[in-house]
Amino acid sequence: MVATIPLTVALPLVAVPPSLADNTADLDRLKATLAAALPSELAGRPLRVPFACITTVAAAFRAAGFHGWAVVHCLPGQLELIDFLPEEPKLLPGLALDLGSTHLEASLIDLLTGKVLARNTALNQQVEYGADILTRIHCAAKEEGLRQLQQAAVDSINGLIAQFCQEAAVLPEEIRTLTAAGNTTMAHLLLGLSPYYLCREPYIPLVNAPDPFLATEIGLRLHPQAMTWLLPSRGSYFGGDLISGILAVGLDQAEQPAMLIDVGTNAEVVLGGKDWLIACAGAAGPALEGGVARMGMRAAPSAIEQVSIDRVSWRLTWRSIADAPPLGICGSGLIDLAAELYLARIIDLRGKFQAEFVGQSEAQRQFVQERLVQCGNETTFLLVEGVSVSQTDLDAMMRSKAAMYAILETLCAQVGIAFSELEQIHVAGAFGEHINPRQAITLGMLPDLPLTVFNPVGNTSLAGAEQLLLDHTLWERAQDICRKITYLELNVNQEFMIRFSGSRFIPHTDPSLFPSVPVFR
Repeated sequence: MVATIPLTVALPLVAVPPSLADNTADLDRLKATLAAALPSELAGRPLRVPFACITTVAAAFRAAGFHGWAVVHCLPGQLELIDFLPEEPKLLPGLALDLGSTHLEASLIDLLTGKVLARNTALNQQVEYGADILTRIHCAAKEEGLRQLQQAAVDSINGLIAQFCQEAAVLPEEIRTLTAAGNTTMAHLLLGLSPYYLCREPYIPLVNAPDPFLATEIGLRLHPQAMTWLLPSRGSYFGGDLISGILAVGLDQAEQPAMLIDVGTNAEVVLGGKDWLIACAGAAGPALEGGVARMGMRAAPSAIEQVSIDRVSWRLTWRSIADAPPLGICGSGLIDLAAELYLARIIDLRGKFQAEFVGQSEAQRQFVQERLVQCGNETTFLLVEGVSVSQTDLDAMMRSKAAMYAILETLCAQVGIAFSELEQIHVAGAFGEHINPRQAITLGMLPDLPLTVFNPVGNTSLAGAEQLLLDHTLWERAQDICRKITYLELNVNQEFMIRFSGSRFIPHTDPSLFPSVPVFR
């Protein structure tokens, strides 16, 4: 077994067989033997057998000759005995899920060893009812809308389960536990709860911390007694995916102040350590994840993720994800391009295209003439045939980069911490995996700190759900994180608006904040 105790465990036990001198009932015998054999971390907890399991568990216990392996759920404050096996199981699968609004990502993990048996992604079928969260909230208010959205999420998860079972050669009913993390709206829709009030002042969810429930209760095809553990939310705009991220990077246990940044539809940021946490969310995501730029797309195959301009030979190079033929540009590529255009002086400190400027060489002039082209009434920069970035795209990116820096600055100012005091800045998601921090600093999106401070951590929503599968104590820790977080509302924060205005230049209105970035006048 793994060092920690998972949410579902298989425990060996040998019971004294019944006799005329000992007429203890089968289930009572099993429970007493199991209680005596529990590891110290679980000892003393109440132990129950769900009514639906009484017949099968008792029969399996007797058929196995009163010895074998008890399969137990480690629920908050109690244990549930759900199965009895005559031999040690070869696998005890559990499923961890990142419940994303556009894509689902999941891992099938053996709870006995911690080994990942399979990992895959799937489209969230809810996109049929709306590409964005707000559209889905409105859709849920229509007749049958909420039921359709819930069914779409369930069907998407069941599709992933079927893929995993084929890949790992397991049956759906062998999967004993599911952990899931998603934003607050996605959690409501999965549970079939109305998200109506999430977007209406004062923005109150129906539930932040749902108790574990049977996966079959919402139609998921797993073991009949498989429990679903949905990581808690902090509020309408701070969901279980961020709580999961905090668990994944250990932010709540950090000795020195650190930061977690997750950019999706919004930029969600948490600052703090073991003694305190403060968080906020703001609209810095859409232009960076493909939601605003005309040629923008998510970080997926065929998205240009890296751009470089050789300022000696005046040649442009690019790289797409998976080296696939380019169809668009993702957030990291857009940041790369904007930073390179600034350093090449093809855009000014406002992010505006400039075809000519003082000191321009003939080679540079020719490069600009070839790349800056008119598309209708708008100037665009041609990256490669079929992919270009317009001034409108750059303007949207400039707003996003300004919002990002203003969010980070406001959050730090709220607790009186300088950027230089941060031991680590964890950058999550596809944004974190593909972004070049040096380029983001050049634009004034991230603070001007040593590159070693920035730590790309991938999908922390899934990583936290995986950790929870393998360590049942993280459930209570997640609840503690929710109680510990102070949430800062940016919509009514005047300091944020002032900082946002000051950040809408490259790198900033106050260039002294970015000593490593050249300033062109």
